[in-house]
Amino acid sequence: MNSTRDLRRRIRSVKNISQVTRALETVSARKVRQAMNLVQRSHPYTEKAWKVLLHLAREPERKNLHPLLTIRSKVEKILVVMISSDRGLAGAYNVNVVRQTLEHFRDVEQEVSYVPVGRKGRDMLLRRGMRILAEFSNLPTPPKFSDVSAIGFLLVDTYLQGEVDKIYLCYTEFESMVKQRVVIRDLLPVVLEYEKPPEKRSFNITHTSKAVFEYEPDRDTILDMIVPRFIALQVFEAILSSQASEHAARRMAMNNATNNAKDIIDSLQLDYNKMRQKTITDDIIEIASGAESLTQNTY
Repeated sequence: MNSTRDLRRRIRSVKNISQVTRALETVSARKVRQAMNLVQRSHPYTEKAWKVLLHLAREPERKNLHPLLTIRSKVEKILVVMISSDRGLAGAYNVNVVRQTLEHFRDVEQEVSYVPVGRKGRDMLLRRGMRILAEFSNLPTPPKFSDVSAIGFLLVDTYLQGEVDKIYLCYTEFESMVKQRVVIRDLLPVVLEYEKPPEKRSFNITHTSKAVFEYEPDRDTILDMIVPRFIALQVFEAILSSQASEHAARRMAMNNATNNAKDIIDSLQLDYNKMRQKTITDDIIEIASGAESLTQNTY
């Protein structure tokens, strides 16, 4: 049976843990807002880049599509960019994105390689024996576009060199503090069937402009520059959304941990009070018995 000293030590330890979880919850809430502000600030640039891309690629005088816009007739090799986190304590966040990604590509006939972004996802893929083409970890929180643009440019080079025939992007879309969902979508080649960028339903794009534009130095040079940057921007926004989802999941996990710590403290405090009450009662009984014994000896 625990002594009162042991119970006091356990109560003190749980209180210290609850202070840490409460602090992590506060920090995560701030980081969610920070990441989502960056996503919203990048929307106008993505919208404008998509409009220019559609206008250039759909011009009737163009004879050939850009290589990054051309769907290959035979797909033999697939590359999957999977975004997870570098840290734990985020509930089922990392497990969900890895599990759904592996389930999605489990039965495909093509050869599948992975580019994990985040240490947790990388470690899970390695434990399952998956082929990893490249990996990125320890990104800043939140990252700048320059911090992640190398990922997008690596994907573009890999696709143009013919090492893979199709690239998918797997990440966690932030919807609210209590709801996030895993998204698996095409990244390369860029599909021009939409009037708005993929996964950007909030954009107010109706129709591409029919106005006459003059591009310097020429249209092909602009396409060569804008398409890789557009891919890098898609990866950048996916990482921001994933980081927001990670912090939201961590905030929820830390909130649950804080509440559980409070319940444990209440239970331990109750046990401590019962033990103290029993100790005091035993002492009173012992004193009363001793006094009664002395009284009997006197007579």
